[in-house]
Amino acid sequence: MTRQEVRDHEQRDHDAALSRRTLVRGLTLGAAATVIGAGPALAQTGPAAPPTTITSPPRDFGPHGAPTTYFWDPDIIAVDPSFNDLAQPNTAIKRLYTGLLWAEGPAWSAQGRYLLWSDIPNNRQMRWSEDDGRVSVFRSPSNNSNGNSFDFQGRQLSCEHLTRRVTRYEHDGTATVLADSYQGKKLNSPNDIAAHPDGSYWFTDPPYGGQLYEGEPDVAGGPSNAGGKLNPRIGQPAGFVPGKRELPTNCYRIDPSGRIDLVVTEDQVPDPNGLCFSPDYRKLYIASTGKGPGDTGPGGKGEIFVFDVGSDNKLSNLKKFSDCVIDGVKCGPDGLRCDVNGNLWASSNAGRSVGYSGVTVWSPEGKLLGRIRLPEVCGNVCFGGPKRNRLFMAASQSLYAVYTATQGAGPG
Repeated sequence: MTRQEVRDHEQRDHDAALSRRTLVRGLTLGAAATVIGAGPALAQTGPAAPPTTITSPPRDFGPHGAPTTYFWDPDIIAVDPSFNDLAQPNTAIKRLYTGLLWAEGPAWSAQGRYLLWSDIPNNRQMRWSEDDGRVSVFRSPSNNSNGNSFDFQGRQLSCEHLTRRVTRYEHDGTATVLADSYQGKKLNSPNDIAAHPDGSYWFTDPPYGGQLYEGEPDVAGGPSNAGGKLNPRIGQPAGFVPGKRELPTNCYRIDPSGRIDLVVTEDQVPDPNGLCFSPDYRKLYIASTGKGPGDTGPGGKGEIFVFDVGSDNKLSNLKKFSDCVIDGVKCGPDGLRCDVNGNLWASSNAGRSVGYSGVTVWSPEGKLLGRIRLPEVCGNVCFGGPKRNRLFMAASQSLYAVYTATQGAGPG
């Protein structure tokens, strides 16, 4: 921990101790005698520190694990004091489900009151029901879907790796292909998508679906199968026709008319991944991650970029929002969401740097406000729950959630 984080934790423990003095005074003399009679073995020189994700053995986040929250969850860290207005005291990070291969694309259905997310290598979508906490398979096969969202009409949007397309699921149960190509060339592997109030959809198209694990490699000679040794038809249904990467890693806008517009080029933001709008839709944030399979472009460096969005849907004033380096550790971003105050919540992939994977939270000006530590790499996040004040985190093999003191902006 940094010195600031240590001071924040000491202050929180002190506040928590004060809030519980009344309860301590209520102990009976008999109970007190029992403690005294236990001898030095139970002696305690200071407030006990709850276990965290970086302790050994690590904390148990599951529903049957020992309680870890005294007043502030030890793995919710305020880097800036203003984060205390966003984090919810007296609530804990919970692991809602585990047993996935790579969790991605969480999206909240406000009408259905359920969380939907992708388990990409297992080729399925999962659903967590808010009423009873039950988890079930929502859609299988899912075409190795990655990012999901819901538009302003409550329709599900999915980015599919296997079919290299963006799909919308209609209220009557039919599915509509929104985009599968640009200027006659197949998309790479749509990754994440965001709905705009004008009826358009904006999505990223990096190359990560060109892997055996998350989709299907290119046909022989393609960037992700240059040697031609991989057979992309293995494990696919009869008649499956594999594709080949034909486009740079760009970002696109699907106009309500159905027209596909190029809005961000690979030269501007290489390997674009997660994206989201600010609450007023005047800014667009895009995460730029590392090179994908067979990627010959400039390659992303684990940074977040931001554009101004004009009334004509033109983007301008490209800026690097953050390099996502915290305490000298690269906290590679992936999925992004904004809260109603314009703060950006970004998933964090810190690799082997234990204690830095999870979620990072940034002010609209790019100042680091706080962190949420998870014991797994986090791929994507979204706000949900009946009040949209619960942060859901799709992290490697598990789904986590924690209540916040703010609300997520926008649908999905």
